[in-house]
Amino acid sequence: MLQDLENNFSELEKKILALQKNYKNLTERLSELSIEHEELKVKYDEERRKNQVLAEEQKNIKLYSAISGNPEHNRLMKNHINRLVKEIDFCIAQLQNSGL
Repeated sequence: MLQDLENNFSELEKKILALQKNYKNLTERLSELSIEHEELKVKYDEERRKNQVLAEEQKNIKLYSAISGNPEHNRLMKNHINRLVKEIDFCIAQLQNSGL
């Protein structure tokens, strides 16, 4: 009976050691993944900013092309002018409402 208890204790000790080793490995992996996650977030934000800059540049190129008379972008130019006119009208209405 004592031998059975010792065997059971030995088995439990082995399992505990295996669990501790597993836990240590998992915490190390979590740490590695956390670092990788932060690096990827920084990279994502940087790429998103680059994408926004490129989109703005593309928009400006189309606008400049429309201004220079490229018939492909006439509609873009008309929409841009209409948007600016609406903004100006809105500003004028706000000025009139504020009493200036």
